[in-house]
Amino acid sequence: MEFFERFAIPHPSLPIYIAMVSIGLTVIGILAGLTYFKKWGYLWREWLTTVDHKKIGIMYLLSALVMLFRGGVDAIMMRAQLAVPDNVLLDSQHYNEIFTTHGIVMILFMAMPFIMFFMNFVVPLQIGARDVAFPRLNALSFWLFFMGAMLFNISFVIGGSPDAGWTSYFPLAGNEFSKSVGTNYYMIAIQIAGIGTLMTGINFITTILKMRAPGMTLMKMPMFTWSSLIASAIIVFAFPVLTVALAMGTMDRLFGTNFFTLDNGGMDMLWANIFWVWGHPEVYILILPAFGIFSEIISTFARRNLYGYKSMVGSMVIISLLSFIVWAHHFFTMGQGAFTNSIFSVTTMAIAVPTGVKIFNWILTLRKGKITVPTPMLYSLLFIPLFTLGGVTGVMLAMSAADYQYHNTMFLVAHFHNVIIPGVVYAMLAGFTYYWPKLFGFMLNERIGKWTAWLMSIGFILAFIPMYITGLDGQARRMYTYSESTGFGPLNMVSFGGATIMGISFVLIVYNIYYSFRYASRDIGSDPWNARTLEWATHTPVPEYNFAIIPEVKSEEAFWDAKKKGHVLFKGEYEKIHMPNNSGLPFILSCIFFVWGFSLVFSLWIPAIITTIGIFVCMTVRSFEKDHGRYISVKEIEETESELRGA
Repeated sequence: MEFFERFAIPHPSLPIYIAMVSIGLTVIGILAGLTYFKKWGYLWREWLTTVDHKKIGIMYLLSALVMLFRGGVDAIMMRAQLAVPDNVLLDSQHYNEIFTTHGIVMILFMAMPFIMFFMNFVVPLQIGARDVAFPRLNALSFWLFFMGAMLFNISFVIGGSPDAGWTSYFPLAGNEFSKSVGTNYYMIAIQIAGIGTLMTGINFITTILKMRAPGMTLMKMPMFTWSSLIASAIIVFAFPVLTVALAMGTMDRLFGTNFFTLDNGGMDMLWANIFWVWGHPEVYILILPAFGIFSEIISTFARRNLYGYKSMVGSMVIISLLSFIVWAHHFFTMGQGAFTNSIFSVTTMAIAVPTGVKIFNWILTLRKGKITVPTPMLYSLLFIPLFTLGGVTGVMLAMSAADYQYHNTMFLVAHFHNVIIPGVVYAMLAGFTYYWPKLFGFMLNERIGKWTAWLMSIGFILAFIPMYITGLDGQARRMYTYSESTGFGPLNMVSFGGATIMGISFVLIVYNIYYSFRYASRDIGSDPWNARTLEWATHTPVPEYNFAIIPEVKSEEAFWDAKKKGHVLFKGEYEKIHMPNNSGLPFILSCIFFVWGFSLVFSLWIPAIITTIGIFVCMTVRSFEKDHGRYISVKEIEETESELRGA
């Protein structure tokens, strides 16, 4: 009985029981399907042990889509709870758990893997490389992220979900006020996933700096590659801060240290400062690659080169530097003094300048373009006004005196969704649609895609514009209910309607994939968008080695100039190609990390010690392993190229 009590949910409810059953049925269905169709060997050979950056990118994409719907369900439940006054759909505890997990799932387990998908799939192709610099490290990065996400998501059904908010502020996140293991899940699952993200940052800095095609100088790199390089640099500087904060928080909860307690020398504001020293650069880890995606799409469908290439690069560098000196704007109302508030108010407003430069560059790219508006371009055009609104409200929040009115209200919730959804989610869906034919060899349906974009935008406006109004009227964030006398009911019902429309738009995405898979033409060639960068210069589907001959680059838009100006991209003869071997070690190591994390969550010290030893054993095995990869012969290359050209 004690065993079951240890892992039981402290606050069970009908939705949680439904989640338990659905998770169980899903796992049984997957295992049964793999067994019935005899796909265990295929799964191990082609996916669990792969080090191919393209397949790893696809796994990031699938994970991101699953988490998008997971976090979306949380959002719908929150808006349903607040749709009417004094609602009892969710109790306070369940609501706290939902808004905590919604934030983490959407930022770290949805948006981050979406970014990693684009970086993994696109960057090596854009720079003319055959793989990333460290293929096995890349596989380990994915599997650590995946196991961290899975560990976090089982919290709802084993032991209880985190409930101290997505920022997990102390002392609320301490043992005194968060008695369940939910916050343990938070600390350890994010730690595991964050280590994988840090590895990705190191990997892609090395890849971009050392593996570019001949002739591709830094100032000839595509804009998405530039944005990925800068985002990777932010990852390398910001994520160790999160690692330290989570380690300190874990020790407070498991070992009784006093880093963030209210007594024995602890400082609760230390957590808040360390968290936001990571947390605000994290916003730009998400938004800068999104800007790179918009740049590629707008340039492609305006049929002209990107206006102000150097200013775009410079503005991203400036944004990355400023992102580290704005964190204290989260504390304007916490008594840090007028002088400190003024400094961080100025630095926060300053970020609007390089961001504005990018907006004007995109508009000027459109100015004399021969514009076509397929679905990726529609998302990009909708992004500009919606994101600008979010940026303007950000400048309002940057005014420290005015922030006493805005802080901890729904105005703030509206603002950051107004930045993240048009700025990141729209970029993800635009890029997802744009690169889908390169991934799978057929295009998504344009009619359904445009319906999706318009419905999402209408739902977004209805969901979040009312929050600005209720926030200014005093509706506090993080509150699970309100009284009818406040007058917030009608606008919250409008927000719920908008969230429902957004939910329908996400269902349309699934339907579009299904419909296109069944009916879309497979005869689309390798360059269906008439694009400008090197990822479209290779075959569809992309062969394992990416390019049979490494391209030679002479301009910023090498593929476009090869088509329009006669530049020769591929010179020379076929030569044998060195490729890395698959390895099961990253997957095995990540599984050990999962068990290690689960053991720490529940203070199971013997399994924790055993898995710690297992982690070091795996690292030792890899250190002494002699694996020099393999070669693809010229004959095999010729056969593959002939088959792909024929296809």
